[in-house]
Amino acid sequence: MKKETLAIHSTNLIDETAASIAAPIFLSTTFERSEDGTYPKGHMYARNSSPNRDVLEKALAELEGGAKAFAFGSGLAAVNAVFQCLQSGDHVLMPSVGYYASYKLAEEILGPWGLQVSQVDMTDLEAVQMAIQSNTKLIWVESPANPMLSISDITGICQIASKLGIKVGVDNTLASPILQNPIALGADIVMHASTKYIGGHSDILGGALILKNDDAWAHRIQRVQILMGATPNPMDCYLLARGLKTLPLRMKEHSKNAAILAEKLEGHPAIEKVHYPGLPSHPQYHLALTQMPLGQSGMIAIQLKASENATQKFASTLTLFQQATSLGGVESLIEHRKSIEGPQSNTPGNLLRLSIGLEHVDDLWDDLNAALNKL
Repeated sequence: MKKETLAIHSTNLIDETAASIAAPIFLSTTFERSEDGTYPKGHMYARNSSPNRDVLEKALAELEGGAKAFAFGSGLAAVNAVFQCLQSGDHVLMPSVGYYASYKLAEEILGPWGLQVSQVDMTDLEAVQMAIQSNTKLIWVESPANPMLSISDITGICQIASKLGIKVGVDNTLASPILQNPIALGADIVMHASTKYIGGHSDILGGALILKNDDAWAHRIQRVQILMGATPNPMDCYLLARGLKTLPLRMKEHSKNAAILAEKLEGHPAIEKVHYPGLPSHPQYHLALTQMPLGQSGMIAIQLKASENATQKFASTLTLFQQATSLGGVESLIEHRKSIEGPQSNTPGNLLRLSIGLEHVDDLWDDLNAALNKL
């Protein structure tokens, strides 16, 4: 089935009591055992599994082309589960430009436990090859990367890693399962902060891991999921599964709006640079079209011809774009990333990250253009 069909029907949950079309929500934390002590419906306790979580996980695995999927209470909980599959002394290679909190998790929280981590420019395959150490067990890729929308050659990195027996995990949050499928490009693990595009309405925290194979890594991640207890509740699983039903349509509109705005922004005299993979000026433009042929995300980063202070103030002068963290909702957001990431951040001070929503693109441009003309 095509993804539009799969997104709707893979999230169906059969209601044996009322034959409802909309999926029921199973709020129970515990499930009845049979006389012999087994669980006839396959569920024991909600931390281990639940009907709504099962449906969400199976749908995510189908959409990403993986064998197994595991849902978590947040994107960082999902990232943490991957790192916790490693051992003290193992090395993780991470992107020099990527989601700030993922790196800080590896460095600040797991570093004292013995995890070694280093960063490299993931857009440079030779640099990736040179940065691999004898104890490297995982290469963590982010493409498109947050916040500057750089694109990594996922297939190229996976070819390097497979020769050395190294696992490759890809943060696919900014692309979603609709625009990019890293497993088809050779990745072993795909991560989503389902808070973003999958939820799509800025009202659910969630994360997910999809595994290429139902192997020892999948079993280990499942054990971490259960024993850590960082699992989503049934209501959030229901809402995330419902979000998947409209994800293909939403991603088309997010990407279409972003592409139009990126082109307009690139021509504005107050803009120093536009970072958007769908622009021919993007350094990895052709790679982006290959890896994400249906659209290049709804995210744009812009650098203003302004100071850091003026850039930060600009974010609050817009009307439709609300200044807030996160991304992927139906509403358009704008954020000054450096002030969020802190003084150690490598993000330029004049950079703003835009999450392009589903408002009419003309209204969004009028909002941006009016504010830019006042700079």
